[in-house]
Amino acid sequence: MRRQHTLTDSPYGTLTLVATDGVLSGLYLPQHRHRPAEETFGERDDRPFGPALDQLAAYFAGDLTTFDLPLHQAGTPFQRTVWDALVRIPYGETRSYGQLAAALGNPGASRAVGLANGRNPISIVVPCHRVVGANGSLTGYAGGVSTKKALLAFERGRTGATGVPESGALGEDTLFALS
Repeated sequence: MRRQHTLTDSPYGTLTLVATDGVLSGLYLPQHRHRPAEETFGERDDRPFGPALDQLAAYFAGDLTTFDLPLHQAGTPFQRTVWDALVRIPYGETRSYGQLAAALGNPGASRAVGLANGRNPISIVVPCHRVVGANGSLTGYAGGVSTKKALLAFERGRTGATGVPESGALGEDTLFALS
């Protein structure tokens, strides 16, 4: 198993992309809560990341709403099921942990869904930021709640192309309507 990584700038800071055998297996934000140790990322090599970098640039420019990349998702079968469900949440929409659990056929599993969501290793591309609390509140996010808020606002057109909320656009108590 060969691992490589690259770094790229984004409106949210420097992102670290990791590939396993040439397939995207990690996308970590600067303050990513469950970020693996850097020595596990392999050598720095930009070559396997061309399509991912192109699609991320298009996403941050507001020109791409769905990623089309092969992914290597290392996790438990349940985690991979949750992560597969995340990519089906449309751009600009949110779902609650309970809604996601119900969609997976296990409405009582909202906490387990939340734990799997928090362990998603491929942020942004696998949009774990689109999952919110039952009342629409912003709950935790591996990249930080302020980043989650900015990503959701960006996807809903409430911010400029930088993804940074415009002054006064979002308060600390912002709730996102569930779609």
